[in-house]
Amino acid sequence: SSRFSDKKERLMHLKTKQREFQKHVFEVVCALELLNVLFQRWKVMSCKMRIEQLKQTICKENDEMIRHTEGLSRITEENQKHYRRAQRHQDKKEKIQRHNRKLGDLVEKKTYDLKTQYEHLANLRRAHILELTSVIFPIEEVKTSMRDPADASSESDNAMTSSTVSKLAEARRTTYLSGRWVCDDHNGDTSISITGPWITLPNNGDYSAYYNWVEEKKTTQGPDMEHNNPAYTISAALCYATQLVNTLSLILDVNLPKKLCNRQ
Repeated sequence: SSRFSDKKERLMHLKTKQREFQKHVFEVVCALELLNVLFQRWKVMSCKMRIEQLKQTICKENDEMIRHTEGLSRITEENQKHYRRAQRHQDKKEKIQRHNRKLGDLVEKKTYDLKTQYEHLANLRRAHILELTSVIFPIEEVKTSMRDPADASSESDNAMTSSTVSKLAEARRTTYLSGRWVCDDHNGDTSISITGPWITLPNNGDYSAYYNWVEEKKTTQGPDMEHNNPAYTISAALCYATQLVNTLSLILDVNLPKKLCNRQ
């Protein structure tokens, strides 16, 4: 009976252990089921979040695609406008180039015509100047042979040396005019005639006779009775020279620095 009671007690203890183990197993199974449910819920929520993110990404990409499509359409339209404008500019460029070529040909032709006209004008000017200086105002050099008194004295005066005679002759032919010494190397007077041999200008620039005559006219009243005064010849020659210079300025189209007067 003691063994039976021990076994019975042992059986009761094992049943208690079994119930506790079953209870523990049940709790573990419940916890696992709850954990599984929570995991499934987390997976569902995670999938929902990913789906939402994908939707947002798709919407954003769609918006970007729409914006890019609109930008592409706008750029394509602008490119077409630029292409049409470039075509118009190319047409204008070709038209301008043709016009420039025509202008270049015209300028070349006008330049050739102008050069021809200049040559013709130069020939006319040379012809008119030649006619002016040979027919209307002929200019020539006139020499009047006059023996130098210093040279004559050198032959009569045997006491003088040849060097002294040459120095006297040189001094005889030297004149101080307008602040400078003018030397006439010719044994005689050399003049420039204009319109005839009777109207001359001194070649050495000695206009003292004209200046003296002007000073005398300022101080002396009444008509001048001296008909052979060289101032008349110089005055007439200067008047003709003035007319010649004025006519040459008109022919050559040159502006003179000062207006010349034909009067005395």
